[in-house]
Amino acid sequence: MAATATDPAATDEATARGERLGQALLRRISRANRRFGMIEAGDRVMVAISGGKDSWALLDLLRRYRRRLPFDFSIVAVNLDQGHPGFPVDVLRAYLEAEGYDHRIVHRDTYSVVKREIPAGKAYCPLCSRLRRGILYATAAELGATKIALGHHRDDLIETLLLNQFFAGQLKSMAPKLRSDDGRNTIIRPLALCGEAEIAAYADCRRFPIVPCDLCGSQENLRRQQVKALLGELERTIPGIRESLLAAAGNLKLSHLLDGRFLEDGDDCEDDGEGSPRSRDDADDGGLIPVASLRRRA
Repeated sequence: MAATATDPAATDEATARGERLGQALLRRISRANRRFGMIEAGDRVMVAISGGKDSWALLDLLRRYRRRLPFDFSIVAVNLDQGHPGFPVDVLRAYLEAEGYDHRIVHRDTYSVVKREIPAGKAYCPLCSRLRRGILYATAAELGATKIALGHHRDDLIETLLLNQFFAGQLKSMAPKLRSDDGRNTIIRPLALCGEAEIAAYADCRRFPIVPCDLCGSQENLRRQQVKALLGELERTIPGIRESLLAAAGNLKLSHLLDGRFLEDGDDCEDDGEGSPRSRDDADDGGLIPVASLRRRA
């Protein structure tokens, strides 16, 4: 007879699977920290909690990672209640208290501001994200946090890399460690080398109180879903493509790209790949290649 979800055997198997997944994710977090120096001795890390699988997994794994390190750092979980109707903030608070996390629930009604300022039919996300970012930065300063940890994972980084190439004409992703423009905060993404599928499976085994995202849709999110679907299609015919794309973001050959600011100064012309040299004097934009200049003209 097959074991059910309530059988002790099924529970033990889920626990064992969660432990295996946790160990694999911790190894990736450790590798990312060694490479990018995200967490240091004496840090106070503010973990931004949305209620989704990624931020819950990040909080849980950072507490486990803390036990492995030869130095200490502290963790404080922060949830921003933005006033969205029906948001179950009590679910988050109950779990954080039951697990013994140092935490803060910050209440700011950005929902009303966004609804008032953004015309009907326009995307809410740009204004909403700016407001949320500013509040999180201010909260980190109030709590004395030295780092703000976000739950972006490997797939987020890859999708952002492709989104910027497809729709913005930029070769840019998300940095594992980034200093804010005002210099007051440092953003870290400890899950940068962790795959979304493994995080989702770990969250399922750990039975985190997942709060479904019911925020407004936007064109950016639609495009992200398109890119996610494209990656899924490619993965079926090109196994390991996500790992390859992530590696590409960290293995830049600047002299082989099109940004003239990073080309060697000693060469007056270069091969165009087909045997004929191209003069750099052709560019009058400081080396940047505008997207419009690459589009076919009638």
